[in-house]
Amino acid sequence: MMNADINEFITNLEKRTPGENEFHQAVEEVITSVWDFYKRNPRYEKAKILERMCEPERVIMFRVPWVDDRGEVQINRGYRVEFNSALGPYKGGLRFHASVTLSILKFLGFEQTFKNSLTTLPMGGGKGGSDFSPKGKTDGEIMRFCQSFMSELYRHIGPNTDVPAGDIGVGGREIGYLFGQYKRLKNEFTGVLTGKGLAWGGSLIRPEATGYGAVYFAEHMLQQIGKDIEGHTFSVSGFGNVAWGAITKINELGGQVVTISGPDGYIYDKEGIAGDKVEYLLELRATNNDIVAPYADEFGAEFHPNKRPWEVPVDIAMPCATENEVNLVDAKTLVSNGCSLLAEASNMGCTAEAVDYLSNKIDYAPGKAVNAGGVAVSGLEMSQNSMRINWPSEEVDHRLKGIMKNIHDTCVTYGKNGARVNYVKGANVGGFVKVAEAMLAQGVV
Repeated sequence: MMNADINEFITNLEKRTPGENEFHQAVEEVITSVWDFYKRNPRYEKAKILERMCEPERVIMFRVPWVDDRGEVQINRGYRVEFNSALGPYKGGLRFHASVTLSILKFLGFEQTFKNSLTTLPMGGGKGGSDFSPKGKTDGEIMRFCQSFMSELYRHIGPNTDVPAGDIGVGGREIGYLFGQYKRLKNEFTGVLTGKGLAWGGSLIRPEATGYGAVYFAEHMLQQIGKDIEGHTFSVSGFGNVAWGAITKINELGGQVVTISGPDGYIYDKEGIAGDKVEYLLELRATNNDIVAPYADEFGAEFHPNKRPWEVPVDIAMPCATENEVNLVDAKTLVSNGCSLLAEASNMGCTAEAVDYLSNKIDYAPGKAVNAGGVAVSGLEMSQNSMRINWPSEEVDHRLKGIMKNIHDTCVTYGKNGARVNYVKGANVGGFVKVAEAMLAQGVV
C-alpha cells in the first residue's frame, strides 16, 4: 500500500499537471524511494525540496516552421525543459520523434537530474526535442528543420547554461546541422552541443558510451553476487547506438547476445550476435527503415513479427529501446524462463508494475543508474572542449569505467538491504542527496 503522505503528494502533482502520465510515473518512483530518507531530514522538508525538484526551473515551447522538398510549409513544435541547474549547466538530449510530448520530456528531464547527479560530474538536468521525425525525410529537409529549430533554441542554451546532446532521432547528422546553425547565429565555436563529430570537438566512444556503460554497470551487479559476464546469455532490445554499444561490450567480455528488436518485431539468433553480424546491424540501421526483419534473411535467424524479445529464455535482460518496453507480463515471463538480472539501458524501460515485480524477484537496476554512461561521456566531451584537447579512446573508456563503478558503489551505499541491493532505492536516494544539498546551499531559487 502506498504511504498516505506519498499518495497525497502524487495526487496534488496530478492535479497541477493533468494528463502527464509518464512524468507522474517517474516522479512516483523517485518519491516512493526517497520518502523515508526525506522525512528523516526535516531541513529538506522545511525547504520543500521535493516540491521544488518536481517543478522544472524553465519550460520553453516554440513553433518550428520549415519548408519540405515540395516547397510546402510544415509546422512542428519544439521544446526544451530546463529542469534543475543546482549542480551545473542543464544537460540532456534532444529527441526528434512523433511521440514527443511535454510529458515525455518532463519525465526524461526529471530522470536526467538524478542520473547526472549520480555521475558526480557538474551537470544539471534537462531534456528537449520535437514531434518531428527524421524518418523518411531527405537530408535537405532535416537540415532545414534543424536550422529552424536552432533559430529559436540558441537563445536559451550555451556551454555554461544548457548543453544539449542527441537522443532518439538525433544522431551525428542532426547534431552537425544544429551546431552549424548555432555557430552561424552566435558567431562562436563552443562546446554547446555534445555528440559532435570527432573532427570538430566530439569525443571518442561517445556513440557507444551508453551501451558500454550499461554493460559495465551490469558487470558490477554480477560481481556483487559473485558472478561475471562470461558465459551468460543476454536479451537486448532495439538496434540503435545503445544496443550496438551493449552488444559490442558484452561480446568483448565473453557474454552472448541472442536478440535484437525493432518496431516490426524481434530477432532470435541462438548462435549469438557477434562479428560480421554486428557490422550488419550498423548497415541495417543506416537504411533508416527502423526494421530488423532483413537480419533474419541475411543470417538465417528466427524473426518474430510484432513481438518483443522478452519471451526468449536468457540469463540477463537489457532493454535498450524506449520507455515502458517491459510490462508486467513480460517481467513474469522473463523470471519464469530463468532470467536472474535486468539492467535498464533505456530510460524507464519497465512499467511501474514490472518494476515492483522484478525488484522482489531478481536483481533489477533502473535506467537512471544503468544508462548514465552516455551522459557521463557527454560530460567528458564538455571537459575536453573546455581544455581544447582530445583524449584517446583508452582514456575516455578508463574514465567511463570509473564513473560507472562509482555509480554502482553509490547504489550499494544507499540501497543495500542485507545480502541484496535495492538498486531503485540506491539510485534514487544517491542521486537525490547531492541535488538536495546543492539546492539547500543555494537558497530558495
